[in-house]
Amino acid sequence: MQELLPFIEEAFKNNKTFTIPITGTSMLPLLVQGRDTVTLKKCEEPLKKGDLPLYRRNDGTFVLHRIVEVNSDGSFTMCGDNQFLKERGITSSQIIGVVSEITRDGKTFSVTDEKYQKYVKRGLSLINVRYPYKRLRYAASKIKLRIKK
Repeated sequence: MQELLPFIEEAFKNNKTFTIPITGTSMLPLLVQGRDTVTLKKCEEPLKKGDLPLYRRNDGTFVLHRIVEVNSDGSFTMCGDNQFLKERGITSSQIIGVVSEITRDGKTFSVTDEKYQKYVKRGLSLINVRYPYKRLRYAASKIKLRIKK
């Protein structure tokens, strides 16, 4: 990603978008590595809860996670759709761009699409129950394995 950053910045400087492939599993089930891409645009409006920015952590890692909270100090709290631990304190200066389109399994749609917005709303409403749910599923799978033995 570090190698792509100058090209992304150049595209934004020329009012263009930039498409990148997905890596990792933090945005499952929406985004799948090796299958999906996202189109980034320059952030021209204030980011809001539900937006999907690409940002750089203080350690230099590039991350694409959803904004789950806009804090009173202007910082953001982020979380991947497949995660339950929230990352706090992300600042506007760390944001590189925001997703404007998603190409999922060969089909492209805008983040303003009604079906996508319903997905985002549902995901945000469940963010605080992800951890207990995943722990419950894990415990159930362990019990199931013991029963099979």
